[in-house]
Amino acid sequence: MSVLQDQRDLLPFPQDLRVESEQTSHCHLGLLAGGGRFPVEFVRAANAAGHSVFGLGVAGMVSPELEDVCDDFRVAPLARIGKAIRLFKRAGVDRIVMAGKIEKTVLYQPFRWLRLIPDWRTLHMWFCYANENKKDDNILLAVIREFERDGFGFDSALQYVPELLVKHGFLTTRKPSTKQWRDIQFGWDLARKMGRLAVGQTVVVNDTAVIAVGEAFEGTDRCIRRAGELCRRAGFTVVKVAKPQQDMRFDVPTIGVETIKTMHQAGGRVLAIEAGMTIILEPEEVASVADRFGISIVAVNADELSLLVAA
Repeated sequence: MSVLQDQRDLLPFPQDLRVESEQTSHCHLGLLAGGGRFPVEFVRAANAAGHSVFGLGVAGMVSPELEDVCDDFRVAPLARIGKAIRLFKRAGVDRIVMAGKIEKTVLYQPFRWLRLIPDWRTLHMWFCYANENKKDDNILLAVIREFERDGFGFDSALQYVPELLVKHGFLTTRKPSTKQWRDIQFGWDLARKMGRLAVGQTVVVNDTAVIAVGEAFEGTDRCIRRAGELCRRAGFTVVKVAKPQQDMRFDVPTIGVETIKTMHQAGGRVLAIEAGMTIILEPEEVASVADRFGISIVAVNADELSLLVAA
């Protein structure tokens, strides 16, 4: 197996997959925010594009920093969809977007209903729309359906800030070796199959052996840490892709500085992500930290991967 000569630049990104800014008029957006950096980065980018944002954070999960960047901000408990709908109505938002991670482990704690104390709209959503199965996509689509009963429409956050999607190519100075390209291709195929089942989007590979798969409830970082515990010789490759039929309104693959720090601590050396389908937060800092730790980051797509790695 060989790599394209002397690791030169990747093939040009196919025109139909390039990230292009959509012609979107200035809007008063509603943001339904979970944890992590994505909601904060979204608001900053949306403000820079001329949009105003009313933020509604999930209590106990959302970053305190979000209040400082939103035009207006409120917090609501996880199981109070009725309250969330009322707050968005009062704010007079045009459209709603989702951003950030929702910790779903609370749904599997003892006495969950007493802990959450859901309101009527949450119970209606749960038993009418989400009762068939509890996959992430199904739950989030159920939330959207409940909001739609009141006339709210949901957009992808990336419709307003497409620049947050990772561009095609190498993000770091260090590039994968021939052996690591083999692991990327091997892991890519498996990750896509997992995504089709909606059980995860990340595969950790070393020498064409699967070390760990994720994310289910645990998330990418925990998956990487587990791989480090199982693969003590380190040097593994992390492959993270979008689902084959990814709904860009939610659960878009996301990486940031913490992902790279976790890889370094666990012993990862390569991160392969899907170009045009992965959110990268603070890309300059991500690249700088990865270079400092000697980690390769490459954004590719499935069509060219078969050309980059030839049998």
